[in-house]
Amino acid sequence: MPVTGNTPPVCAVGEPRLQSGNQINFRGLSGNTLQIDRMVDPATLAVSAASVDVRFDAVCNYPHRLRLESQNNGLWPTLQRTQAPAPGFAYAVPYRATVTWGDVNGLLNADAQARRVTDQRFNIDQATAGQIDLRLAIAPGASNVRDNAPILAGDYSDTIRLFVEPR
Repeated sequence: MPVTGNTPPVCAVGEPRLQSGNQINFRGLSGNTLQIDRMVDPATLAVSAASVDVRFDAVCNYPHRLRLESQNNGLWPTLQRTQAPAPGFAYAVPYRATVTWGDVNGLLNADAQARRVTDQRFNIDQATAGQIDLRLAIAPGASNVRDNAPILAGDYSDTIRLFVEPR
């Protein structure tokens, strides 16, 4: 009597959780949302440093691709401005996102030079199980015009997506 079975190719990623002890200037994780605690230095109005490590349990039972995507290529105002920004003031904030998964150590540099979708893709040549580690870092004084430029008032955001997908 033959017995047969089939395991379909599947990737699964769990809910995000913060890595304790590696959080600087972030309030924490609320669902899938991270919030910066203090966006600017109150004396200079330049961007304050911030970093956070987020971990996802994950498994993929076949060779696959990891894709890290920024919807805005940096932190940009949530409301579109209708007039040109004031000279000398920053109006977007760059950051770096590093990701570790299996044998991959990758980087997405969201440089905030243009508001657009940007991504990095990493091929993984084997089945992988464990954790995906994502680190977000904003340098002190980071801006899209010059280092330590004061930043215009407003709410700033970006959406970061992490995909584990067929290649």
